[in-house]
Amino acid sequence: MTEPSKRDAAGSRLREIRRGCVTLRELTVAYRERVAVEAVSGVFAAGSLTAIVGANGAGKTTLLHAIAGLVAPRRGSIEIAGVEAPLGFAYLPQSDSIDRDFPISVIEFAALGGWAMIGALGRVPPELRSRSMNALQAVGLDELAGRMLGELSTGQFRRALFARVIVQEAAIVLLDEPFASVDAATSDDLLRLVQRWHGEGRTLMVALHDLEQVLAIFPETLLLARKAIAWGETATALTPENLVEAGLAAPPRGPGPRLRLAMPS
Repeated sequence: MTEPSKRDAAGSRLREIRRGCVTLRELTVAYRERVAVEAVSGVFAAGSLTAIVGANGAGKTTLLHAIAGLVAPRRGSIEIAGVEAPLGFAYLPQSDSIDRDFPISVIEFAALGGWAMIGALGRVPPELRSRSMNALQAVGLDELAGRMLGELSTGQFRRALFARVIVQEAAIVLLDEPFASVDAATSDDLLRLVQRWHGEGRTLMVALHDLEQVLAIFPETLLLARKAIAWGETATALTPENLVEAGLAAPPRGPGPRLRLAMPS
């Protein structure tokens, strides 16, 4: 499609997206006495695509929660430039953090991405309904728009989450294990959406555990083990030594340079 007035394949309106930058300064987040993220400093540059990698319990979800404003830092700061929170953010949580039995249709769930447009009585205006249907079409769920959310399979529900993000049209997108527990075809489709958002100039932070996927697709990586083990170009961040320090690889046995990856579940 070449005409700027037409909707693109992802269903969002073609418009210039404000570029958002996120700077962390000695960020520490704790739950009571347990420190989950400690003294992390660095910049998610405007328009960057960054994988956040670490073993289970490394602080990936906590970091995204802090950036999204869902938990407050104990120390340090998070500085946002270029957009205003919360409208400038889209956050896709892990599937198990959402009650899928809540009585809501698939299109109503997608429309929650435009919550600021929903009236006091919960009515979805026509423009938002149209945007939501376009988003569902982009993820292959338009024929299930009227179904209840709880009727979807795991892969379909993951697509619905992506549709909700599409509706938000946010400059900064936070994705927590977006390809977990889905088949290869669904993962490929959703990954193409991530790459498209990156091409549009959005700033993306994606918590992942598939190191091969990270090395193949993501230009930058934050390797986290509560503290930042490495942050920068992916090939530089995911060195064998750094992976061992982060608990993602077993030390080599005997001669030879190869390491065995200890991929988290």
